[in-house]
Amino acid sequence: MNKTEIYVLAGFLGSGKTTLLKQLLTEEKRQNRKVAVMMNELGKVSIDSNAVDEDIPLKELLDGCICCTIQDKLESQLQELLVISKPEVIYIEATGAAHPVEVLDAVMSPLFVDRMEMKGIISVVDGKRWLDRKLLSPQVQQLLIEQVRHADLILLNKTDDLSESEQSKVTMEVQAVNSHAFSILTTYAKVPMSQVRKLSSSVKAGQARSHAELDLKLSTFVYQFTKAIEQTEFEAFLRGLPDTIYRIKGYVKFHSTTYPMLFQYSYGMPLFLPENMNMPQNIVFIGENMNWNEIEEQLQALEK
Repeated sequence: MNKTEIYVLAGFLGSGKTTLLKQLLTEEKRQNRKVAVMMNELGKVSIDSNAVDEDIPLKELLDGCICCTIQDKLESQLQELLVISKPEVIYIEATGAAHPVEVLDAVMSPLFVDRMEMKGIISVVDGKRWLDRKLLSPQVQQLLIEQVRHADLILLNKTDDLSESEQSKVTMEVQAVNSHAFSILTTYAKVPMSQVRKLSSSVKAGQARSHAELDLKLSTFVYQFTKAIEQTEFEAFLRGLPDTIYRIKGYVKFHSTTYPMLFQYSYGMPLFLPENMNMPQNIVFIGENMNWNEIEEQLQALEK
């Protein structure tokens, strides 16, 4: 089964995400690829949906942020796109207030994660706003930094408003926050499609990378249990996890339960919720600086 590529467009309000989206859609059309879009707005009314041509499947998530208030709606609409439209690629434009980890967490549903290939997070940074960020509230400053820190590709946008020395300063500061992502100076968020295609932040479902080196940036790993396991052993595994694992969610079947349990893990806290039907025993991890091979070996040991 061909997997649908997923790209997340992040960046603060007014940084140029919609301009980027328009260009990506034009390029995808030129290459005859089947594309779909999800747009998330905090308000009740969509402002940018006219950026998407009528022949492109579009799901709008209004009046809330996909990372918290409307996560259920995101799951059902994303599943609908994957099952009915079957696009080759989906672009998800998050709100300017969205934290990249939260967006990944919302998108990587264990129900249909095996239909997706998470290609990466593209963050758009308004160069002038970045340089003047000390004028913003501490929370917004932190959000700007997080949107840079967790990106796989960074567009330092609106550089026509910056002098050469300011361009150098933005580049150096952003690379100091995230040295693993490719940074590119842009105007009108113009980026070569070849650079977008190169992205790959996903570890394939059910198999970690063959080499054992650390994945230094934010990455995802999907494991599929094939049988029931011992709950006490699973809880011991969780206690031993590094604090660079931000989220885990999925379905786990224990020897003591009739059906798999919905399991969520955030900031070191596990939560188990009973289900009353058989669910796919996929479990999704989101972490940073991770050796997923080790995690996979530990999970395999639980099944022995």
